[in-house]
Amino acid sequence: MAKTNIVDWKTITNFVIDSFVGYGVPREDAEIVADVLLESDKRGIESHGVNRFKPVYLDRIKAGIQNPVTNFEIVKETETTAVVDGHDGMGQVIGYKSMKMAIEKAKKYGMGMVAARNSCHYGIAGYYPTMATKAGCIGMTGTNARPTVAPTFGIEGMFGTNPLTIGIPTDEPFDFLIDCASSITQNGRLEYYSRIGKDMPTGTVIGQDGNAVEGSAADALKMLAAGTAALVTLGGIGESLGGYKGYGYAMVVELLSAVLQDNNYGKMLTGKDENGNKTKFHLGHFFIAIDTDHFLGEELCRRKAGDILRAVRASRKAPGAERIYTAGEKEYLVRLARKDGVPINESVQKEIIAIRDELKLDYRFPFED
Repeated sequence: MAKTNIVDWKTITNFVIDSFVGYGVPREDAEIVADVLLESDKRGIESHGVNRFKPVYLDRIKAGIQNPVTNFEIVKETETTAVVDGHDGMGQVIGYKSMKMAIEKAKKYGMGMVAARNSCHYGIAGYYPTMATKAGCIGMTGTNARPTVAPTFGIEGMFGTNPLTIGIPTDEPFDFLIDCASSITQNGRLEYYSRIGKDMPTGTVIGQDGNAVEGSAADALKMLAAGTAALVTLGGIGESLGGYKGYGYAMVVELLSAVLQDNNYGKMLTGKDENGNKTKFHLGHFFIAIDTDHFLGEELCRRKAGDILRAVRASRKAPGAERIYTAGEKEYLVRLARKDGVPINESVQKEIIAIRDELKLDYRFPFED
C-alpha cells in the first residue's frame, strides 16, 4: 500500500487555488473549484479530491479540452427554470452557479430547476445538494459522464456512472445526503485503487464474455479505456440481485442530463473524436431546489427528518454490528476526524511537487522533510 502524509487544509487549499490560477482559471473561480475539490477529501471521498486534481482538471486544461475561463451563458429562463450553457468551462463553477440559481428561484417561487449543457466534470455531486440544504431547501442533482457502464444484459459501456444525488435538511449536525454512482463503483474509485496498489472488488466490472473481471484495478482501467470491459450497475450483473434497478436510475440521470438542455449523451461523451484525438466532453447536469418554507416550514422539515433518521438508527442491529448509519453521517464523522488536514499518497505527492515546480510556486510540503 502507498504511504500517505497529512497536509494541513490551509496549505493544500492555497496551493490548489494558486495552481488553478497558474493554469489560467480566474482566482474567484479557482476558489470555487478548490472548495468543491477539497470538500471531497474532507468527506473522505478520495476518488474525487486531490487524487484527481492533476489528471482530470489540469491535464485537460493543458490539452485544450477544458476551458479555464468559464463562460456561463443563460440560454433560456423562466421564473422557476433555466437552461444554461457552460461552454466547456470549469464544471465546478458551472455547477455552483447553476445550483445557486436554482436555490434563488426556489426561495422566491417554491421550486427551481436548472439544466446545464456543455460542461465538464463537476466534482462530487453531493456538494450541490449541500448548498441547498444549508439554505433550508431539498436539493437534487445528477450528471452524465463518459460511457463506461453497461446496461443490464449488456457488456458495452453505454452511459456514465450517473449519480442521482439528493440532500434533505435535518436538525442534526449533518443533513441527509445520498451521493453515490448508479454503478457499483466508479472510474475515480478504480483510479484511486490503482494509485495505492489495491485490487478492485469482484463483480464491479464485466468483461466481453459476460463474466466479472477480477484482480488489478490498473488492468481494469486499461480494459475500460480499450472498450473491452464495462462497469456494472448497482445490483450487479444480470437481474437476480436487481441490476436493472441501477440501470433504470442511471437512465433517469442520462435523460435529465440531455433532453431538457439538448445536450450530448452516451457514446458522444467519450472525450475522443472520430480519429481518436482528445476532444471536449460536453457533459450535462441538472440541479433542483425545493424550498421547505413553501410547504410547512424549514423548522418542521428539519425536526421531522431528524426524527425519522434517529428512529432508523435506533432500530435493531445485525449480530456483530456496532451501529446503523444514515446517509451523510459517515462523511460528517470523517470530516471531524480530518480536522488537521488531507492525507495525500505518494503518487499524488509527486504530482503536487511537479506542478509546484512547473509554476514556480513558493510551497514546501510536509512530505518533503
